[in-house]
Amino acid sequence: MKRNKEDTNATIQALLDVAREHFTVKGFAAASLEELANEAQLTRGALYHHFGSKKQLFIAVLESVQHEVAQRVEQDAAQSDDVWEQLLRGCRAFVSAAVEPRNKRIMLIDGPAVLGWEQWRSMDERNSMRLLYGQLEMMQNEGYIGNVSIDALTHTLSGALNESALWIAQTEDSERALEETMHVISLLLSGFKR
Repeated sequence: MKRNKEDTNATIQALLDVAREHFTVKGFAAASLEELANEAQLTRGALYHHFGSKKQLFIAVLESVQHEVAQRVEQDAAQSDDVWEQLLRGCRAFVSAAVEPRNKRIMLIDGPAVLGWEQWRSMDERNSMRLLYGQLEMMQNEGYIGNVSIDALTHTLSGALNESALWIAQTEDSERALEETMHVISLLLSGFKR
């Protein structure tokens, strides 16, 4: 029984890896399930067995991407003991990861288009936004942030980061755009310091 579970997990991971590559390069609309199955050395029936539809496969890939981005945010933020620096490092990590070629199409372009904003935002809330909320709440509880709604601040800052990532992904000088974005984010957040 254990071997079957390992085989199933390996099959699912192979499908996710191939699908991520296809969704990154071709986009959701142009990705072919037949090509995905062939490259993963599976039948279309196996693909449908594990994911049910192209959209469900895409959702699984997007969840994987968002989870990776959230892990990167946590790792980068943890490189500092200063809570303000943790917040800024986490913001930078999010934007930097979101605009990477292997993430941007899936996360920023096709994600909202395929899922719709409501479902996409719900997934974002479970990953990166959850971390942002936790950091801001901790900072407020410890007296670093003044009396402001953490819900409102989280959604405002998350929206700014998502919109900045979309802008940066389309600019020719993404490094300059990232630095300008982080300067603005830093100035914005300084207004909440206690």
